[in-house]
Amino acid sequence: MKIWQKNIDVDAFVESFTVGNDRAMDMHLAAADVLGSLAHTRMLHHIGLLDAQDLALVQRELKSIYQNIQANEFVIEDSVEDVHSQVEMLLTQRVGEPGKKIHAGRSRNDQVLVDLKLYFRSEIQRLVDGIDQLFYKLIELSEQHKAVLLPGYTHLQIAMPSSFGLWFGAYAESLVDDLELLKSAWKICNKNPLGSAAGYGASFPLNRRMTTSLLGFDDLNYNVVYAQMGRGKTERILAQGMSAVAATLGKFAMDVCLFINQNFGFISFPAHLTTGSSIMPHKKNPDVFELIRSRCNKIQALPNEIALMTTNLPSGYHRDLQLLKENLFPAFQSLADCLEITAFMLEHISVKENILDDSKYDYLFSVEVVNNEVLNGVPFREAYRNIGLAIENGTFQPQKEVHHTHEGSIGNLCNDQIVRMFEEVKAAFHFDKVEKALRELIK
Repeated sequence: MKIWQKNIDVDAFVESFTVGNDRAMDMHLAAADVLGSLAHTRMLHHIGLLDAQDLALVQRELKSIYQNIQANEFVIEDSVEDVHSQVEMLLTQRVGEPGKKIHAGRSRNDQVLVDLKLYFRSEIQRLVDGIDQLFYKLIELSEQHKAVLLPGYTHLQIAMPSSFGLWFGAYAESLVDDLELLKSAWKICNKNPLGSAAGYGASFPLNRRMTTSLLGFDDLNYNVVYAQMGRGKTERILAQGMSAVAATLGKFAMDVCLFINQNFGFISFPAHLTTGSSIMPHKKNPDVFELIRSRCNKIQALPNEIALMTTNLPSGYHRDLQLLKENLFPAFQSLADCLEITAFMLEHISVKENILDDSKYDYLFSVEVVNNEVLNGVPFREAYRNIGLAIENGTFQPQKEVHHTHEGSIGNLCNDQIVRMFEEVKAAFHFDKVEKALRELIK
C-alpha cells in the first residue's frame, strides 16, 4: 500500500530500487511514528478537524499499536512502502473512517522529520547513559591508581613521568567535552518540525505549539522551509557529536593496544578477555580494543559521509535523504556497543606498578632534575644546559620523586572538578522533561 498512489502501478524494478532498505530502517522509527500521530491527532481535535468520538477511537488504537511495537509484534509488510503507511493502514483497518482523517495537516515529509527527531532524542539519551557508565569507571580507576606512575610520551618517545591517575582521568575529561557536542546535537534535535508539511506549511489552522508541548520538545522549527532544510543538517550535526565520542574511544583503544604490548607491558587483561593465535601459543591479542578502534574510525567518517550525500542539494525535499538512515542508524548501536564493552573491559583491567624503576626510564626524570636546580636558584637555561651535558656525558643521576601539585597534575588530579563539569553538562539535557511528556502522551 502506498498512501500517495492513485490508479497507476509503479514498475516493480523502480519500486524495489526506490524503496531499497527503507522498510528495515523504518522499524527503528515505528514507536516515534505512533507518538507523532498521538500528538498530531490531539491537535486535530483541538482545531476541530477530528471530533471527540473519532479522537477516542484513534487514540485507543494508536496506543495499542504502540504496545505492539514495544512487544516486538509490529512488522512492516512487504506490500507496504514505509512505517507511516503501515501505521495508517493498521489504524484504518481497526477504526475505519477516522483512520483516514489523521493525515490532514501533515505530509510524509514532516512526519518523517518528527519521527527522526524523536528517534534521535531516544538514541542520544541511550548514548549519554553509556557515556555516564564509562565516565564513572574511568574516574574510579583514576582515583584507585593515582599514585602509580607510568611513562608519558611525546612523539612516542619517553618524555616525562605520568600516572595511571592522569591517564584514566584524561579520558574521563575528554568525555565531558564530547558530551558538550552531543548536547548541541540534542538541542537541534529537540525542536519540533511537525506542521511544516511538505516544507511549505498548510492552510489548516494548525496549533504547532500544542504538538511541541505534547511531544516534549523545547521549541519549534518555526520556518517551514527551514524545517525541511534541517533534514541532513540535523543528521550531520548529530554524527559530529557521535564522532567526538568515537574519537575519544578510538584514542583510548589505541593506547590500550600499545600498553598491553609486551614491549610496554603496562596493563593486562584476563586471558578469557583476549584472543589467541592459531600457531603462536603465547599470543594474547587485544581484539576487543582493535575492533573498538576500527568501529570508532568508521563513526568518525560519518559526518563526512552525510555531508557528501547532502552538500549539493537545494532547499526542499529530495529522495537522496532517505539513504542517510542506512549510514546513521547502525552507527547508534555500534557506538553504544563500544561504550558498553569499554566499560566492561575496564572492570577487569590490571595495571603494573613500579614501571619507572627500570633504568631505561631514567631520562623521564630529567625535567624534574632541571626544575629542582631552578628551585635552588639556578637560572632555567643554565640548569637545562647542565642536565643536558650530564645526559650526553653519561653522568646524569635521576631523582625519582615527583612533586606535582598544581591543578590537574599527578599530585592534584582535580577529579572532583571533572565530575562537577560532567554532571553540569548532563543535567542540561533535561531528559526528565521529555520522559514526562511522552508518558503523558501514551498513558
